[in-house]
Amino acid sequence: MKVLITGGTGFLGQKLAIRLQQIGYMVTIVGRNEKVGVGLAQKGMEFLRADLRDSTQMKRAIKGKDYVFHCGALSAPWGHYSNFYETNVIGTENVIAGCMFHGVRRLIHVSSPSIYFEYRNKLNVTETQQLPRQMVNYYAKTKYMAEQRIDDAFTAGLPVVTIRPRAIFGPGDTTIFPRLIRANQRFGIPLIDGGQVLMDITYVENIVEALILAMDSAPETLGKKYNISNGTPVPLIDLLQKLFLIMGLPLRTRPVTFSSAYLAALFLETFFKIFMPNHEPPFTCYTVGLLSKSLTLNIATAKKELGFEPKISIDEGLKLFADWWREQ
Repeated sequence: MKVLITGGTGFLGQKLAIRLQQIGYMVTIVGRNEKVGVGLAQKGMEFLRADLRDSTQMKRAIKGKDYVFHCGALSAPWGHYSNFYETNVIGTENVIAGCMFHGVRRLIHVSSPSIYFEYRNKLNVTETQQLPRQMVNYYAKTKYMAEQRIDDAFTAGLPVVTIRPRAIFGPGDTTIFPRLIRANQRFGIPLIDGGQVLMDITYVENIVEALILAMDSAPETLGKKYNISNGTPVPLIDLLQKLFLIMGLPLRTRPVTFSSAYLAALFLETFFKIFMPNHEPPFTCYTVGLLSKSLTLNIATAKKELGFEPKISIDEGLKLFADWWREQ
């Protein structure tokens, strides 16, 4: 069996590629990081220098593939709308077109629970819960638009399953924990309301497991979306204390209020839009929201219909991340 992974040089894509190769699939990857791509090619995978935004290149990449995993996306809290739209929406349209043209067995699409986010606490969110009228940022907006394209493709006959994985962490993570570690080193991690916000995070290999389950799930799962997380939300302060204890580092925190943090972020966003439009602010309103408003997912449907069970706990995942971090 031959599979293609878009975003194959990213954090999740790399882990998926390695696992699929281990269980016997012929793996082709498409991604932006050429250094990582070359490294995976040395392990026996095929690395294609193809751009999601180029329909011809994507059609060529998908030719002859049985399954396609669409992990590629522009994921960031800040940036120009056109960049998000071209990668996340046009890119998804190109993947869909290639899959339909070549008749792949199944497309497994990686979406995002950021589409649920509002500046209020939302607990035990299900896949069918009503979405916000306005998405929180360009990333969430374009990921939702990509899901709409996927829905249209399913209606047109493309076999597709979508997952919405929450806050990926583990060895190789370059965003969540590394940013917290750097903030801790520089000026301390801001704690809003004592860090009681619930963090619903997911160990990366658990997401890989969900993706593989989605390859051969029952026909009744086609066209559906599935929340994926470790299923054990934990207060931010508890998570930080565990992480820094395991890493043997002192934890430095700074108490702040939501209103002061949000106003500071709003000022920074305005300043950067006007004077530094090509740079990302130190933190954004969305960042403040993530550190102050709980968003937890109900994963019962994924357990029931995909057979998903998080095999690696948060505590075990923290230890594995810490070991990897020290090696770096």
